[in-house]
Amino acid sequence: MTTTIQLPEDDRLARIERKLDTLSDGVENLSNDVESLSNDVESLSNEVESFNNKFGNYQQATQWVVQLAFTLIASATLTVIIISVLK
Repeated sequence: MTTTIQLPEDDRLARIERKLDTLSDGVENLSNDVESLSNDVESLSNEVESFNNKFGNYQQATQWVVQLAFTLIASATLTVIIISVLK
């Protein structure tokens, strides 16, 4: 047979108050963590946007280099052909 000890009402209220304070502190800590994570995500989002801009610039520069290389090869080939035909 189990017996339960009845706490006086003040003791029960004090326990409930302590638990509520603990929960309130926990919620406040979680709120701070969420705010910190939100700032981190915003920072990372800005970094990704910057990376995407740099990547786009590098891709465009690479296309220009390839186009320049083909132009130089074509002009060199035409020069060789023209010189051979004129001689």
